Amino acid sequence: MKIYRIMEEDRGASVGTLLYYENSRAFIIELVEDLDEWTAPLLLTAFVKKGILTIPRDISELWVRERVIPADRQNIGAILSNHRLKTYDEIKLLELSEGRCCQDSLYIQRIEELPDYVVERQKTNLVECLVAEAGYLLCFFADHTSRKIYARELAHLEGMNKVLKNMPLFLSGRVGMGGYFLTFDNTYDVPAADLYRMGTQIPLGLEDMILFVHRNVYDTSQSCEELDCSRQNVDYLVKQGLITPVKKDVKGKLFLKSDVQRVEW
Repeated sequence: MKIYRIMEEDRGASVGTLLYYENSRAFIIELVEDLDEWTAPLLLTAFVKKGILTIPRDISELWVRERVIPADRQNIGAILSNHRLKTYDEIKLLELSEGRCCQDSLYIQRIEELPDYVVERQKTNLVECLVAEAGYLLCFFADHTSRKIYARELAHLEGMNKVLKNMPLFLSGRVGMGGYFLTFDNTYDVPAADLYRMGTQIPLGLEDMILFVHRNVYDTSQSCEELDCSRQNVDYLVKQGLITPVKKDVKGKLFLKSDVQRVEW
């Protein structure tokens, strides 16, 4: 993951943080707390008005695309060649321009650590989520709380009616990059903040744990299939600390599904 501070040149102040997940080639913007509709980036004012400071990935990507040369530009080949780029790469183009745009005075600065306000917000990000055939979600968050929410309560969110009417699509739900959302078929996203706010905190029952293990634990073979790699590759990921077995013995290893999928971010 790459981290950038979004700066406003006129005020010399930060308006937020841009996160870039390299494997997913996707973005998330976290805005600072003291913004209002007048000081927020123009594209994001509607979210700030609603008190939403964690910007969804599609809007975050749109903000980036407004600040880089479009891929369909007529002379894009010459531009890439001039900057010694073999292929179109939004993040490299964004870095080359420092994220500057003629529409405002914003620019970006590369930083190495997440600001405290982002770290605090990420405590309500998803760590794992059980999507059950019975129509409920059992969500585990970074602050070590567990919350249960019935999917019908999400029907008002964009695209969720389609998800709820299609059981295979509903069961495709998985934790998205950084735990910022639950995504169905990587198309319909439910923000983790909504799940945290709307879910009911619960103690876990035995039947929930049995279902969780059945649906959310991978053995080595399943991990290889998910990552399209060999057992040797899985062993390498374990040695590098990129995935951690929840159980291992001479016969094999077991992993949390979300831990395996996190490698793909």
